[in-house]
Amino acid sequence: MTEPQQQWTETIESSHSLFDLKLKEVWRYKDLVYMFVKRDFVSGFKQTILGPIWFFINPIFTTLVYLIVFGNIANLSTDGAPKILFYLAGVTLWNYFSSCLTGTSNVFTGNASIFGKVYFPRLVMPLTVVISNLMRFGVQMGLFLIAFFYYYFKGEVQPNIWIVATPFLIILMAAFALGMGMIFSSLTTKYRDIQMLLGFGVSLFMYVTPVIYPLSALPERFKAIAYYNPLSGIFECFKYAWLGVGDFSAAMLLTSSVIIFLLLAIGTVVFNKVEKSFMDTV
Repeated sequence: MTEPQQQWTETIESSHSLFDLKLKEVWRYKDLVYMFVKRDFVSGFKQTILGPIWFFINPIFTTLVYLIVFGNIANLSTDGAPKILFYLAGVTLWNYFSSCLTGTSNVFTGNASIFGKVYFPRLVMPLTVVISNLMRFGVQMGLFLIAFFYYYFKGEVQPNIWIVATPFLIILMAAFALGMGMIFSSLTTKYRDIQMLLGFGVSLFMYVTPVIYPLSALPERFKAIAYYNPLSGIFECFKYAWLGVGDFSAAMLLTSSVIIFLLLAIGTVVFNKVEKSFMDTV
């Protein structure tokens, strides 16, 4: 009598499409994603006195510094928007992007010990970073909304229909950070110098992004360059939607979207290629 053929519930293989994100497999590991998100949240504030209050302290103090340095001393334009609200909008968006980028760029080197012991879809880790920081973004967005409604009822801001695009803007930022993060995380498996340069590069990138100034304040020769910064369309759309100010056009947002999804595709290819052999180099 022939024994029935054994059916495997999981098959692990190295051959798969470079463009395959294996989202179905990631969905099967959603409990693991939840566990990692919870771990990041708890460990981030373990043995701290103020705990999650740090979510508010960072944007508040950063906004105050920008208000003093760039708003009062440098006297940079905010296109007529309340300065506190203008800087708070930029800080809220930038904190989410920079945290996602620096977090995902450290996926391979920071989790090598876990990757070497057990199998799970490697994409779980960068997605965990994006979701964990989304929680922080939600808290800081709540702080922005408090300030927004204060100035709205004073009649100092004029929001418009583009507010409904806010979830899409968040998705774009997450996709951009995820794509660039996967590229940098793949490169740092062989070249550790890139990890050291990334922090410096992120700080510089903030100054070529309309975080503390509107695009309208730039000379014409620099506007063309800023136009192709994927974050420019996102930041200008957000400020235009909520504050009613900014040099924004739908074409700018479309350009940002195309560049971001192209970088996400490149990041996916590089990530899938490196994940097969990164344990040999880390």
